[in-house]
Amino acid sequence: MLTVLLGLTGAVVYGAADFLGGVAARRLRAVTVAAAAAAVGLVPLAVGIPLVGADLTGSAVGWGLVAGLSGGVAVLLLYRALAIGPMSVLSPLTAVFAAVVPVVVALVRGTSLSPTAWVALVVAVVAVVLVAAVRDTSGARVTPAGLVTAAVAGCGFGGIVLAYDAAPDGSGVAPLLVARGVQTVLLGAAAVVVAVRSGASGPAGAALAVGASRPVGAAAGTGGTVRVGRSARAGAWSRRVVATVVACGVLDALANVCIQAALRAGDDPSTLPVVSVLNALYPIGTVALAGVVLRERLTPVQWSGIGLAFAAAVGLALA
Repeated sequence: MLTVLLGLTGAVVYGAADFLGGVAARRLRAVTVAAAAAAVGLVPLAVGIPLVGADLTGSAVGWGLVAGLSGGVAVLLLYRALAIGPMSVLSPLTAVFAAVVPVVVALVRGTSLSPTAWVALVVAVVAVVLVAAVRDTSGARVTPAGLVTAAVAGCGFGGIVLAYDAAPDGSGVAPLLVARGVQTVLLGAAAVVVAVRSGASGPAGAALAVGASRPVGAAAGTGGTVRVGRSARAGAWSRRVVATVVACGVLDALANVCIQAALRAGDDPSTLPVVSVLNALYPIGTVALAGVVLRERLTPVQWSGIGLAFAAAVGLALA
């Protein structure tokens, strides 16, 4: 039960971070927002060291590096996928791979699930697709390159959960700190490259950073539903934007803490697949805030996905 509560909490907080990142990316390049949020996220993790510790053993550092590289590369790949293909297809595809990859790994390791858990996991994956489904009026076509890029990005996001699960017990926030540091460096370098290229070649050079949904969560994330307009530009650091980016970074770090805590909350082998699927339900927080704050209407498909998500959570709690 505690695992399910922590996993759902992490997903909702991830979704809130994605929403705030999407709002900030209306004024700044998306990759710049992601890099800044990653850097900000180091602060609450550092503050948490006296509370939960940070045992920087070789294993903890190693798995933190894996999580950071996996998440950082996944974010950049997802930016690329959404720049060349329709968000309505590629964003849900990425979320599904992020949910399924850890489940497959757990099954290969010999994890067995009850029939109730199996049904709940399948329902949760369907919910991920429905909640993440958004209208796409860009006219972009689905291409093999876009599908492969989105799928690999999803595998990268799933790799974050696998890395946190493999980190040793008692390592505290050490893996999270290392992962966040790696992501800050990777995304910061990407932001500099995009800024230089866009300055040299105009809007075409910023193709990586605008025109798609902006993922910041999931240890740098996964995609939300907030659209990033073509007017996103560098240099619009108003107080409101700074506050939004800071809140995004703090929430994203807290979501990572929730996910790691969920992985440590249970000794049952089914903990990994359960947490991975719950983690992929982050769009619930994003679409809910978009509806409340931006007055965006949820589609009937998204409402049905939210209902299935809560049904799946109850099923997992009872399994």
